[in-house]
Amino acid sequence: MSKLAERPCSGLSKLVAHLCAFVGLVCTANMAAQVQANIWHLDPPHSAAQFSVRHLGISTVRGTFTKVSGEVKYSPSDPTSSSIDVTIDANSVDTRVEMRDNDVRGQHFLDVAKYPTITFQSKHVEVAGSGKLKVTGDLTIHGVTKEVVLDVDGPTGPMKDPMGNAHLGASATTKINRSDFAMNDLQGMVGDEVSITIDVELVDRPGQPRPHRGEAPPPHPGG
Repeated sequence: MSKLAERPCSGLSKLVAHLCAFVGLVCTANMAAQVQANIWHLDPPHSAAQFSVRHLGISTVRGTFTKVSGEVKYSPSDPTSSSIDVTIDANSVDTRVEMRDNDVRGQHFLDVAKYPTITFQSKHVEVAGSGKLKVTGDLTIHGVTKEVVLDVDGPTGPMKDPMGNAHLGASATTKINRSDFAMNDLQGMVGDEVSITIDVELVDRPGQPRPHRGEAPPPHPGG
């Protein structure tokens, strides 16, 4: 009797083992899908990096970098696990005055011939209140890397466009001293402190290839 009783138990054990294995595969697939869903690309037509600096101590000059690309990994359930990797085309600076733009691109400041990009790579993320984050990371300008803290409003909740793509929005601010990045020329004429604001729209497009670092994602069909 004992041997006959063991056979059903053995079959039941195998069935349970198969079910566990199946559940494990499903969970693994779901986790992989969730990780993929948390990857967001900066949408260049709807993203920009602005800056402002004092001129002669009496006025403020404002400019923008019009070519921004990158990738954000973000999970609303655990914002502290997020990461940010952004590249700015330094040559895309626009202060509305061509002569000034050329000066900013030149050896006095960014020297874009030697240092064509500005980059930010996050190191850790903290929740700083409802809808706010503090992101600490390495900012590289003019070939010099310094740790900075971004104060972030957002990301917003997801919104879908007519094509069904999900979008998030966020805005980040920080202040730096340009002299910390070996840009020391024209002190007194141009202020040392620079205020930076980065406004981004993030898009999640399943099936699109991930861009390489510093490369913009494919053009958005919505323009």
